[in-house]
Amino acid sequence: MAWIVVPILAFLEACPGIGFFISGIILLSICSFLNAQDIVPLSIMLPSAFAGACIADHLGFYVGRWLGPRVHRTEFAKKRVGKIEKVERFIRKYGGYSVLLGRLITSVRSVTPILIGASGFNRARFTILDAAACAVWTGGLALLVLGIGNFLA
Repeated sequence: MAWIVVPILAFLEACPGIGFFISGIILLSICSFLNAQDIVPLSIMLPSAFAGACIADHLGFYVGRWLGPRVHRTEFAKKRVGKIEKVERFIRKYGGYSVLLGRLITSVRSVTPILIGASGFNRARFTILDAAACAVWTGGLALLVLGIGNFLA
């Protein structure tokens, strides 16, 4: 039953709004512990982390599509104007690469998909780029878990 924690944490750390309050270090710590104690094998942990991350990104993207330009008038956005402006510059500068880079940069991970969705970004292209981004992120998680696991063992 411990394996269910991994996709939930992966989802929460990238979930629109909630992701600002759930640090990725929590997920990394839990995954490292579960791996080091042989509670959950990487063969289950990594695909479930990938799924949780991908679902959160897509939730953010479709919230952004639904809100469109209104996203800037939400209370959430009004309280985070500086961060949102930073992410929007990032999206304009890097275009499709912002999907990958946004997934890998923790400070903007939960808001990037919302703003990409609000920008009218193509759905199919987002799905393909996000799956690739989540795969890279999952690979990084694996390397960190294995590295920390070896350090703890």
